[in-house]
Amino acid sequence: MVKQIVFSILLLITLGIFIYTTRQIIALFKLCKPFPISDFGKRFVMMLKVALGQSKIFRKPVIGFMHALVFWGFCVICIGSIEMVIDGVSNIEKSLSFLGIFYNIIFASSDIFAAIVLIMIVLFIGRRAFLKIKRFNGLELSHKNHMDAYIALTMILLLMVSLLGMNTFYISSTNPSELTGYYPISSYFSSIIGRGEGDSMLYQFFWWMHILLIFIFANMLPYSKHFHVFLSVPNVFLSRLEPLGKLYNMDNVTREVKMMMNPETAYAPTDGNEIPERFGVKDAEDVNWKNYFDALSCTQCGRCTAVCPANMTGKKLSPRKLMMDLRARMNEKGPGLIKNGKDFTDNKSLNKDYFSYEEIWACTTCNACAMECPININHPSLIVDLRRYMVMEEGEAPSGIKAAFTNVENNGAPWQFSPEDRLLWAKEINL
Repeated sequence: MVKQIVFSILLLITLGIFIYTTRQIIALFKLCKPFPISDFGKRFVMMLKVALGQSKIFRKPVIGFMHALVFWGFCVICIGSIEMVIDGVSNIEKSLSFLGIFYNIIFASSDIFAAIVLIMIVLFIGRRAFLKIKRFNGLELSHKNHMDAYIALTMILLLMVSLLGMNTFYISSTNPSELTGYYPISSYFSSIIGRGEGDSMLYQFFWWMHILLIFIFANMLPYSKHFHVFLSVPNVFLSRLEPLGKLYNMDNVTREVKMMMNPETAYAPTDGNEIPERFGVKDAEDVNWKNYFDALSCTQCGRCTAVCPANMTGKKLSPRKLMMDLRARMNEKGPGLIKNGKDFTDNKSLNKDYFSYEEIWACTTCNACAMECPININHPSLIVDLRRYMVMEEGEAPSGIKAAFTNVENNGAPWQFSPEDRLLWAKEINL
């Protein structure tokens, strides 16, 4: 009974903190612009392929398979975590045992995956610490970012150690005839350790260690780059279905053009948004909610930056930095917007103060970053919106583009020739 009461109190504290954090994040989402979602069937298929099947991760077969094993292991182990919560609240041991043979299959898989994930995490820590992987470094990554990765990996390592310890001492402290579930790896460890008088106490120690680590980890994730543990699957489900090269039109501009082409519609009823608040993206509140979801989901793995042709040629552009900047800027300005309203300003902006002119215009919109991202983040769409603000509201663009704009305005085409002279080149070739 004491265990049940203590567990219930800790669970309520954990849920309270998590709900508070979630409400803060939802409030930030409300600052963003809308983003329509449809075709749920196609999205579900894409989620099964990209998120659950880890299809993009396998472009690097070895490290991709290692990461996939960790992901699949977490999916299976989560079932055991759910059982622990039910056990703690109800004060019942092995509450899901009514599943019978499925219970044995699930928890045998969980036991095996715990060992696999443990090995993979040790390799990941060693790889990060001793191998000079270029994409793990960059000007946008501070010491805090690197420590964030090590802390998260260490937490996962301890979770697997506590899970195997819990299973091992459950076996050694229980009569063989009363065992519930099958634990192949832990059974082997138990046979090596043997039975002892303190096994029951050690089982309780590892049980509490594991569940408390889960509670701490769950509330740590929203403040970490490992928030993708929660958000990667829904982010893939919500990702765009159109070809990567397609750029969305601006509805307010499209409406203005239609009104110019057909003046009779100039005074037709509209949706009430005749005058747009802003063209493109100047600051965090100008992005759509899917852009912000991308920023929260970003794993900072650097695969996007590693394949960026602009970055390869020494330019400052880093697609990873764009996502990190958006998340940081929203965390910086968002609370002020929530408290003081949309007119709040701190005299800084995402455009220029965080992401520079050089970075914005270095992008070739080749979409290599979006193609490579394992959770389908679309970086170029945000970069194009940053450019739209600079061009349409600030009148800033590279000289070559400005010349094309002038030619379109004066000549109706991007070339510096009068419309009357366009066919002069064809006079001597008998067309």
